[in-house]
Amino acid sequence: MPDTVNGAAFLVLAAMCVGGAIGMIVAKNIVHSAFWVLEASIAVAGLFFLLRADYVALVQILVYAVAVAVLMVFSIMITLRRPEDAVRPRDFSPIAAIVAVGFCAVMFVALRDYHPVATQSAVAWTSDIATFGRLLFAADGWALPFEIASLILTVALVGAVWWTKDGGDE
Repeated sequence: MPDTVNGAAFLVLAAMCVGGAIGMIVAKNIVHSAFWVLEASIAVAGLFFLLRADYVALVQILVYAVAVAVLMVFSIMITLRRPEDAVRPRDFSPIAAIVAVGFCAVMFVALRDYHPVATQSAVAWTSDIATFGRLLFAADGWALPFEIASLILTVALVGAVWWTKDGGDE
């Protein structure tokens, strides 16, 4: 983290991210969950702005806060047949808990061994898109966080497909 980052602002935005993620998980109504995703996405964009990654913050707002959140809300509105369908039951799955704990363990090990790129060149990243691209996909750059984000999005996509699967076909 650069030395000029305001610690209080970082803590507030990080708490908003975690709060939005927890709110998304515990909300019984899927429309409320979609709005928690929107809140968490905006907080993540704020973290990117705070860390002087303006381009990534702008992409975060345009793609996740605007496009994905609005798409989720419209998809929910279109696919709901009754208002009662928006309320999801609170099922506990031991298999899902085991998978979640395993995923958290892998994330912990990956992040523990990860050494971020030096922060002195952070300003140069945003001014030259070719340098930004090289740092993004370099083995010691941002490739690991990029791949983690892609894995999380893939898991979310598979979960969304599984969630919308009709149980009557089995």
